[in-house]
Parts: sequence; C-alpha cells; structure tokens
Amino acid sequence: MSIIDTHCDLLYKMFLDRKVQFAEGNGDADVSYTRLVKAGVVLQWFAIYLPDNPAYYSFDHVLTCIDLFRTRIAACPQVEFIKSRQDFDKLLKDKRKLGAMLTLEGVEGLAANMGNLRTAYDLGVRSIGITWNHANWAADGVGEPRQGGFTVRGKQFINECDRLGIILDVSHLSEKAFWELCEQSSRPFIASHSNAYRICPHVRNLKDDQIRAIIEKNGRIGITFVPAFVRAEHPQIKDLLLHIEHICSLGGENCVGFGSDFDGTDLKIPGLENPAHYCQLVDELHKRYTTEQAERFLSGNWKTYLLKNLPE
Repeated sequence: MSIIDTHCDLLYKMFLDRKVQFAEGNGDADVSYTRLVKAGVVLQWFAIYLPDNPAYYSFDHVLTCIDLFRTRIAACPQVEFIKSRQDFDKLLKDKRKLGAMLTLEGVEGLAANMGNLRTAYDLGVRSIGITWNHANWAADGVGEPRQGGFTVRGKQFINECDRLGIILDVSHLSEKAFWELCEQSSRPFIASHSNAYRICPHVRNLKDDQIRAIIEKNGRIGITFVPAFVRAEHPQIKDLLLHIEHICSLGGENCVGFGSDFDGTDLKIPGLENPAHYCQLVDELHKRYTTEQAERFLSGNWKTYLLKNLPE
C-alpha cells in the first residue's frame, strides 16, 4: 500500500546542521530514504522552512535550501524529483523510485519579489504555504494578534502562483486570509498539515466551514501527527482517525490525506515517531475502513489531486 506525505522538515534540519544525511539518516532526523521506503512512501514533500528570525528572510537562504534539496536528496539515483504531472505519472507507473517534491513554508525569503517567486518555480518549488504562524509581507498567520488578511502585494502573489500553477497551502494562514484566498484563487488549494478544530481546538486546525470550503474547491487536507494538533492530552494513533472521521462526515472522504510534519517537532505520538512506523497507522485504518478507503487516505486522494493540479 503506497503512501504520499505532504509535509516534513528534514530540509530545516539539514539547513541547521549540514551533517544531517538523507540516504541512511542519523539519530537527529526522523526522515531518511531507508525509512520512507520501508514505510511504502511513494512521494514525500520536503518543505523549505527558514528559522523564525529576520536574519534569514532573504532569497539567498531559500536558494541555499533549494541547493540542499537538489544536491542531497533529489540527486540520489533512487529518487525522482517531481515537478510536473508527467513526472508524477511516470513515478506511479515505474514504481522503482521514491518521489520527492519541493515546497516552501512561509514566503518571507521571497522578499515580496515576484521574480524570486518565478525563480523558485523554475528551480522546482511546486507548493507554497504563504505564512508560518506570524505575519509577513503577503499575509497574516494564525498566530498574528491582529488576524489580518492579505496585503496588496500578497494578492498579486496569489495571482502569480495561479498563473504558474503553484499549489497554495493554507496551513498556518489566518482565518481572514483563508477566506480571501478562497475568494481570489481560481485553483483548488490545500492544507498540507492541519487537523480538524472540532476534534482538537488548536489554533492551527481547521474550522468546519474551512473544511467545507476546501472540499467545495476539491482541495486536500493532510492530517498531521503533531501531538498538540491531534488531542490536548496523551494523543494516540487511533485519535488521528477521529479527525479523518470528522472530515468525512462533512463530505470530505475524497479530500483526506496525510502530512506528518516529521522533523518539525520533537514531540511524537507513541508508536509514530518516524516514517518507518507508518505501518501502525495503516493497521488502525484497516480496523475502521475498507481497503479502498484506506488506500484513498494514504495516497489515492493526493494522486488524483496532483495528476490534475501539478503543472504540465
């Protein structure tokens, strides 16, 4: 059974510590080639996240992370760098390689420059989360006290991403900005690593009306394993299924996927500490859902989305 995971922060660890390896991994990182293959991951998204410090808000640092991805991950002979529908379709048919897709979490490093955005696209960035928790030049994040929406430049950014075919990601985005994106973007957007607020009322999780809007847009929601987003106290693997069940109850069975956020937090759900443990989640899915439903959640829903929304 194949898996698509839409968020991990291995690149962040590589950026902070150049000794962190992908091919075999080490004790400091959750994600490695060996663990992904053991889990049955067919496509892993790798996020460029820069430290939450203005000293890193430059395009040079974004380029450094892109170079780390291209030379330390995508250059591995057993890895396929996914940039188009054709790349992804070939990956699914070939089944001999691990797919790797490059994303950006927070646009601070683009420095409000659409030329930088286009360069990032040319170098392989295919999905962008507009903010982290705070405000930037484009929009407010969920942790910004004023809870504003998009700036004028931010709305230009939406239009340019739509033109290029970049997938926009609302995880970390403020509610007001979420609804402005919903109104302005002509393309189905995603939440790469967010859960259901009704099940766990964390500011990073999605309210029911937001979930319904993503469903109506035919976007996708990646259920994340960050413990605080799953359950307030002592979360277990089975608690992830409560979020899936709730999204399905709103009509989102075809919109559910997974975005683990491995390497993005030191706290773990017991039994789900790294990608090699995905099998435990697969077992729980099979206890409650049919094989067809489990396959849809693990990869099928993301497959149909990417075959339609990656650029030609």
